[in-house]
Amino acid sequence: MEKNLTEGSILKAMLIFAVPMILGNLLQQVYNIADTMVVGRFLGAEALAAVGSAYTLMTFLTSVTIGLCMGSGAVFSIAYGAGNEQELKKSMWVSFLFVGAVTVLMNVAVFIWTEPVLHLLRIPKEVYPLMYTYIRIIFAGIMFTFLYNYFSCLLRAIGNSVVSLWFLAVSSVLNIILDIWFVAGMNRGVGGAAEATVIAQAVSGIGIAGYTIWKVPFLRLKKEHMHMERETLNRVVQYSMLTCAQQSVMNFGILMIQGLVNSFGTVIMAAFAVAVKIDTLAYMPAQEFGNAFSLFISQNYGAKRYDRIRKASGLAVKVSAGFCVAVSVLVWIFAAPLIRIFLSGAEPEIVCAGVHYLHIEGAFYWGIGCLFLLYGLYRGIERPVMSLILTVLSLGTRVALAYLFAPMPQFGVSAIWWAIPVGWILADLAGFLYYKRIRNRLGAQHD
Repeated sequence: MEKNLTEGSILKAMLIFAVPMILGNLLQQVYNIADTMVVGRFLGAEALAAVGSAYTLMTFLTSVTIGLCMGSGAVFSIAYGAGNEQELKKSMWVSFLFVGAVTVLMNVAVFIWTEPVLHLLRIPKEVYPLMYTYIRIIFAGIMFTFLYNYFSCLLRAIGNSVVSLWFLAVSSVLNIILDIWFVAGMNRGVGGAAEATVIAQAVSGIGIAGYTIWKVPFLRLKKEHMHMERETLNRVVQYSMLTCAQQSVMNFGILMIQGLVNSFGTVIMAAFAVAVKIDTLAYMPAQEFGNAFSLFISQNYGAKRYDRIRKASGLAVKVSAGFCVAVSVLVWIFAAPLIRIFLSGAEPEIVCAGVHYLHIEGAFYWGIGCLFLLYGLYRGIERPVMSLILTVLSLGTRVALAYLFAPMPQFGVSAIWWAIPVGWILADLAGFLYYKRIRNRLGAQHD
């Protein structure tokens, strides 16, 4: 099931590797989308607003674990591409202990500081108890999120992007069944939706860990690999922390936007909760293509195939931009019907606000698609600092413009929606200019 990405057709290798990742992420999105649809249809607008806002907070907090795993995955992929099995296995052990410890500490922090965080986000009093319940249950299962992402990133680093898809397929179907049973059948409210998600995540996390240990002998560790070497620890921590910082900054900016959105009331909160699900689902394939591109780059960087890196970069931009333009057209045309899927009745105010958001964001998906490729490129060529810089530029622009103009009556909530694509485009320009500067020197220090 391993795949060497350093040989053969570049485009074919990227697409074959990316498709299972795209399908896997699509299934992963089903977790929260199922919660949103069931909650919206059976529990009403306040519960919908609570689950939607909780998703933003949940994404920010879990981005720490996911970012650490992604950073470790790049270290694994570079070692695998270089054919250095000993370094790969030593990195696996160090990374598992490091990321696992951080995840445990974060879980404790969430339970201690849930209330202050919700007050900081300006959650309306009618939504507060629902969101509190949902978050506390969801984060009781964060270790399952760690297990899934760690072993998924490990398998992808050696070219196996298929296995995680199968485990997510099973857990996604289970999540939908449990959502309907707990919420509609047992009347367990938003707590039931959260419980369904945790159980489904446990299936995927424990399942993929067991598969890797028992079915992939190449990745089994021996006693000589299970010790801390300063050089390996420094490499894993540095790479993981930079990628984690990038993911956290990205989602912290989104969380700040959520706080501003909450100040506009329950209707805008509910519309934003629904529209963001559609938004995320629309450009998710471009995001996963960027992650697959990053692992392709990492293997080739480890193998010193710099010619393939340069060729792949141009091809990836064309594929991603073409896909995003096509999706933009579909989202623009079907914005209103897509919003209504999540609602129990007509609720025209929520539909109108959601369509307004999608018509602005949907016109600029090419911007976020290119940005995902730039993030992946710089992680893959050992320049994760540049990925962090682009994230800060994008999110900083978004937050600054939103908080500056949204309070003005002549702009209002529209300023929040427009600030997002402006941030994407500015970061794209910076990223492409930097790549143009280093393109001809790529790998020169190793040649």
